[in-house]
Amino acid sequence: MDPSSLKPSLLKNILVRFLSFGVLIFAVRFAFLVAISGQSCSVGDDFCLFNVRHTSSFAVQSDKRYIHYYASVFQDLIAYGYLSPNSKSLCIETLTGEEVQALKRIGVLDSVGIPKRASRKLPFKGNTFDFEFSSGLEGYRFPVELGSEICRTLKPGGFLVVHLTVKDAYSFQSFLDLFDCLRLIRSRETDGPDPSTKIQEIVMKKEKQKQSSLGNNNNSELRREIIRNAEPLIEQEPLKPWITLKRNIQNIKYLTSMVGISFKRKYVYIDVGARSYASSIGNWFKKQYPKQNKNFEIYAIEADKAFHEEYKAKKSVKLLPYAAWIRNETLFFEITRDPKGKSMGMQRGRGMGRIHPVQSSASYVDDVDKIQGFDLAEWLKSVVGERDFVVMKMDVEGTEFHLMPRLIETGAIYLIDEVFLECHYDRWQKCCPGQRIPKYHNTYRQCLDLFTSLRARGVLVHQWR
Repeated sequence: MDPSSLKPSLLKNILVRFLSFGVLIFAVRFAFLVAISGQSCSVGDDFCLFNVRHTSSFAVQSDKRYIHYYASVFQDLIAYGYLSPNSKSLCIETLTGEEVQALKRIGVLDSVGIPKRASRKLPFKGNTFDFEFSSGLEGYRFPVELGSEICRTLKPGGFLVVHLTVKDAYSFQSFLDLFDCLRLIRSRETDGPDPSTKIQEIVMKKEKQKQSSLGNNNNSELRREIIRNAEPLIEQEPLKPWITLKRNIQNIKYLTSMVGISFKRKYVYIDVGARSYASSIGNWFKKQYPKQNKNFEIYAIEADKAFHEEYKAKKSVKLLPYAAWIRNETLFFEITRDPKGKSMGMQRGRGMGRIHPVQSSASYVDDVDKIQGFDLAEWLKSVVGERDFVVMKMDVEGTEFHLMPRLIETGAIYLIDEVFLECHYDRWQKCCPGQRIPKYHNTYRQCLDLFTSLRARGVLVHQWR
């Protein structure tokens, strides 16, 4: 081969390698700048990915209609004294920066914005901003953490203004509960960027920390309003309860079909008396309960050791192999049978179990085990809080007449947003016309009184099968 023909190829290879090395050096330097400066995004930085003063490409692409809309919004806020040209301002969850451009257009020059991000922290020091604004909080992954960050970064006396599309009072109150440090100043319905869309404009001011809202008057009235929209209770005792109560499930108005649940820290389902996985977790909650695309933590509370092995394969379910009770103590777990010797409520060859603080001498008791009982109310208060969305199903063979008063007494009942309660009474037997189930001493009227009293206290409770 002619050596002269190799020269162009050799020069070409050298040039390609040189250019590749130059690109690599630039990429490393850029990554270093992003890591050091871009993530800090402090006001006044020379390099900040989210400062509109240095993102002219955003301005080119921005819709002038949106800039004009937000400029009008901010001018109105200036007129009311919530914003001033000297306000150090932050726009949270801005997608393309129109809000920041609008602020600068009307003379609020010290303004920055941050887009949607996975981090739970805002990259700013405490007490930095006089004014914070957002129109994109409804899709935020960590609303409670963001509420704390807004309280941290907003100066005392500073204002937060948010645009939301919430339409129900429950969602609105859930949003307000995100902020320990803010007081509601104003809420009004107004036009959105698209005139055909109405939005809620909320103005809040940073003040001292609020008191707990657990069971307060505002939340109590909100709960009662929801209950007024719930399905009615069955007033008359069913002659065929195994049919009537099962059909009643089709009439249930789920809370999540009436309100939005976006502004919650976490979502929890607690099955008290879970029995097998398919009993209610698998066949009802997983398949039928409307979850609004939220991922729920699931707890199965089941004292019967016959079902414990099954839950080892259910990684999404946390099993508590104890009996829900009013205090921590050893109990007797009794498997019952009818007077003819057949197990009652047979499932997988085992009857329904009841718990007692002392061993029973009743003739219908088949097997007796000693089990550990735990204080359900205190456990609940240690696991969930006011900002969580909690659903509970309870089927505990008559123990509800002990557990519900305890939940009310401790206030833990108000941590539960929705309850599905099976109340056990001396119902008519399917097998034996004219005969009632002997193991329950409560009447249907007592069950109805329990449901009625819970709803009167603002607890959304449904009659379970």
